[in-house]
Amino acid sequence: MKNLGYEIKGFDHCEFYVGNAKQASHFYKQTLGFEIIAYRGLETGSREKVSYVLNQDKINFVLTSPLKRESSIGMHINVHGDGIRDVAFEVNDAKAAWKNSVDRGAKSIQKPKEISDPMGFVIVSAVATFGDTIHSFIERKNYSGPFLPGYETVNPKKKKANSLHHIDHIVGNQAEGQMIPVCNFYEKVFNWQRFWSVDDKDINTDYSSLRSIVMANENQKVKMPINEPAKGKRKSQIQEFIDYYESAGIQHLALSTNNILETVKNFKSNGVEFLNTPKFYYENLESRVGKIDENIDELSKYGILVDSDENGYLLQIFTKPLQDRPTLFFEIIQRKGSSSFGKGNFKALFQSIEKEQLKRGNL
Repeated sequence: MKNLGYEIKGFDHCEFYVGNAKQASHFYKQTLGFEIIAYRGLETGSREKVSYVLNQDKINFVLTSPLKRESSIGMHINVHGDGIRDVAFEVNDAKAAWKNSVDRGAKSIQKPKEISDPMGFVIVSAVATFGDTIHSFIERKNYSGPFLPGYETVNPKKKKANSLHHIDHIVGNQAEGQMIPVCNFYEKVFNWQRFWSVDDKDINTDYSSLRSIVMANENQKVKMPINEPAKGKRKSQIQEFIDYYESAGIQHLALSTNNILETVKNFKSNGVEFLNTPKFYYENLESRVGKIDENIDELSKYGILVDSDENGYLLQIFTKPLQDRPTLFFEIIQRKGSSSFGKGNFKALFQSIEKEQLKRGNL
């Protein structure tokens, strides 16, 4: 790859725009084990919006709600419902990242800006990407605080053990015919490469199918599958997302764990709802994916999927949508050597999603 004059180190955080950040943060804390580490609101001098920063190991979520009726945040929620506005990257040079991206054709959202407090300073900038989603560039090498200047630190009473450790990948859904243009945008603007792909011949059921290309940055710490629907007999889950989000946007976040059985067991006991996996999926599982360490009866009990490639295997499971609109959901993933994205599981996943679509009257 050509040197762009800056480096994307990895995912920095994701900012969600939600109708009630206080209640949403409580949900993420109680069900998924996140801790509130920072806060911004009326008490800190923020008159326009309130934000709660949730952390689990290397994962940071910012849940933001508007404090006034007529605001860009409120309009975003009115159109899309609760969803992810900003997929932020940590970079070594936010000025160079912004300039290079704009010079290559990206629309500027935030010119480089320095923000500071007694713990140092951070430089932030941002550009637009697909739909109303943006990418912020965060340069934090001169800052020692827990998140960003402008936030008040919140110290949890008792630190919980982490079940989740980092963001494995983030998926963006596009309208039909827009996958290739979006991938071309990432190639042109950020100099990313195509890491993995599947088409509707690989991923389909009797009713629906999709195409997907995974884009990755130079160090491959950031991977973003870009999906679009393919024609089927009925409406695909990708098209259902587009219809209810009312544009392209972030469909799901894949969060990495070191023990998926224990993680899913805990999350289910906390009230997290996962998609069901048909019992026949587990018949002759090892003949399809090879020898695995886990007990197949336990995997079946919790509905965990398995897929393999030449480097090993992975285990994964998907939540139901986390809000009333059938849009954003989470994937829990454990990699045991595999660097792929569960191609062998897509048919079972689609069948599970289609059952939920049928309940909603959207298949």
